[in-house]
Amino acid sequence: MPKKELKSRLHPRNKNRERYDLDALIAVSPELKEYVKLNKHGDESVEFSNPRAVKLLNQALLNHYYGITSWEFPDEYLTPPIPGRADYIHHIADLLGGSNFGRIPEGDLITVFDIGVGANCIYPTIGIVEYGWNFIGSDINPESLAIAEKHVEANPILHDKVELELQPNSKDAFYGVIAKDELVDVTICNPPFHASKADAAAGTRRKIKNLTGEEQENPDLNFSGIHQELVCLGGELSFIINMIRESERYALNCFWFTTLVSKQSNVRAIQKVLRKHEVVEMKVIPMGTGNKSSRLIAWTFLTKEDQNEWRKQRWDVKSGEEE
Repeated sequence: MPKKELKSRLHPRNKNRERYDLDALIAVSPELKEYVKLNKHGDESVEFSNPRAVKLLNQALLNHYYGITSWEFPDEYLTPPIPGRADYIHHIADLLGGSNFGRIPEGDLITVFDIGVGANCIYPTIGIVEYGWNFIGSDINPESLAIAEKHVEANPILHDKVELELQPNSKDAFYGVIAKDELVDVTICNPPFHASKADAAAGTRRKIKNLTGEEQENPDLNFSGIHQELVCLGGELSFIINMIRESERYALNCFWFTTLVSKQSNVRAIQKVLRKHEVVEMKVIPMGTGNKSSRLIAWTFLTKEDQNEWRKQRWDVKSGEEE
């Protein structure tokens, strides 16, 4: 095996900062061996352009590093890259810790609302293993929720930690799921970033060309996920703007609202909308895996007094139990 190298752009607590230990991953997923080839540098590497290989790799990562032994969903659904998803969770932990005098609040008193949890249920899975948080996961697709429920049932560490809710209106983020008096500590979202199915297909073609150097006119869209996971009218920017508008109605229900933003060109417009809605504080937190740059945007409507009260009522209780 080649010498281990750090993927230095990943979060310091990310379990996959080093090159993949392919021997260990093949040990828990023997089928993966079939998809390990020598790359142009002469190193062993997974065939990332092959949807089956990508799924097997991520199943093996969850098994080896997180103890998740069952992670099954139909091939047409999105297979998320585990290191990047884990990075979001770790940055959220830092965000909460930054609002709690540097101490990351953990365990049952933290509730995270995952907007668009998907069939893979990946953010709750990593968040529970790493920090013991509770999750509410919403989705507009009942089939995705049914698959996610099976995933929760199959892995004991997730039992009684995930509440899955159907979002009845695809235009809503919070309405229909979060009650008027319900409190969540942070919301997370990986919004659909394509404005049309054609855009999604073009994105898949670019991804495959970057990985293989070859053009494919009709690439296998299994590589990217189903329509609802990838596409919304107006794309990522429209989705996030709607989320911000709706979040104002839930200003006192949540400490931090957050979302991933894949396109740097959208950041300025999002910040302008946040200022228009008079948020108390906003943050742009850079993220990156390999050659890909991303970022998350966080905002809160809570004043300093509101934040102090939130800590006393929710997080200080947990601190007292641990000390």
